[in-house]
Amino acid sequence: MGIPGSGLAKGLAVTLRTMTRKSHTAQYPDAQPELPPRTRGVIGLFEENCTVCMLCARECPDWCIYIDSHKETVPPAAPGGRERSRNVLDRFAIDFALCMYCGICIEVCPFDALFWSPEFEYAEEDIRDLTHERDKLRAWMWTVPAPPALDPRAEEPKEIAAARKAADKLAAAEAAAEAARAEAESGSDGNGAAS
Repeated sequence: MGIPGSGLAKGLAVTLRTMTRKSHTAQYPDAQPELPPRTRGVIGLFEENCTVCMLCARECPDWCIYIDSHKETVPPAAPGGRERSRNVLDRFAIDFALCMYCGICIEVCPFDALFWSPEFEYAEEDIRDLTHERDKLRAWMWTVPAPPALDPRAEEPKEIAAARKAADKLAAAEAAAEAARAEAESGSDGNGAAS
């Protein structure tokens, strides 16, 4: 059993010890915090990439993404081709009052239409204003930081390596064909001069 009042003495000792140290409080409105590069603030929509596939809305665990669309008929690209139909985005909204910032919608988007923005200052007086429609989501795209540079020591992605190999092979084949053509021309000029 401890001495009576020892807990109070320990608590006061901690208080006295921290009272003499400089505080680490950031004066938030005056000094903006330095956020890590992958901060999850708000989601931005790059509307041109959205094909209305609805994957983000289906995978969202909170069901906070609302998408409406309609189908339009696109004329054929070439004469004699057939008409195609495509989805046109009418409404894309995210309710940030429901969103839990898990990022599943961004990860499942196959066309890179959704991005994280580090912006976090979007508080509203009314909770209904936390539903951001597509115009507001598009405005957040301007705050999305550029992707980090690739590590110079990292190995080249397989796709780029395969494309480079194919391009080198094609260039070598073209150079060999050009050399054969030049040799054939010089051979025909030599044969024609001799006769």
